[in-house]
Amino acid sequence: MNIRLIPAPFFIEFEEDKEEFKEEYDKLGAEIDDPVGQYLKLAKARGETKDSDKVALELLVALHRKIDELTSLIKNETKDLIELKYTAKVTHIGYEYFKIKEKIFKPNQKYYARLDIPFFPQREVPLYFIAVDEQIAEILIMHDRDIKDYNAFVAARERAIIREQKGLK
Repeated sequence: MNIRLIPAPFFIEFEEDKEEFKEEYDKLGAEIDDPVGQYLKLAKARGETKDSDKVALELLVALHRKIDELTSLIKNETKDLIELKYTAKVTHIGYEYFKIKEKIFKPNQKYYARLDIPFFPQREVPLYFIAVDEQIAEILIMHDRDIKDYNAFVAARERAIIREQKGLK
């Protein structure tokens, strides 16, 4: 098996798959559809945003989400995420695979995980993966928006590495 991976440091939390993780996976995918995000989606569907700056709208929605996060913080409201058994440093990524620093995975074991990738807007990225060996995993399931952002992140890392190799910054 030939898997192409590139360096990309970030962290992942994970645990062997259990039925209780399905609800959190679905909930984190639905967070994309918060009330403001849902309103914006409906406005786009009605064609009300065709003359608007799409980047400005995304920034405005992200700002609204940050205000909601600050409000929750002030009110001591916590995000109820399941505590996962393991945390590991991801050292390399590919479009469907990633590699961690430690040899923790049990080959052929299915896991539930949350990634800590610098996406915009910042969010928890839930996924399911299967261990190929003790360090390499294949991504099985991810929400559509997260797949697009993850693939864009991989492509951006590839471009950055190419620029470094050419001596450009």
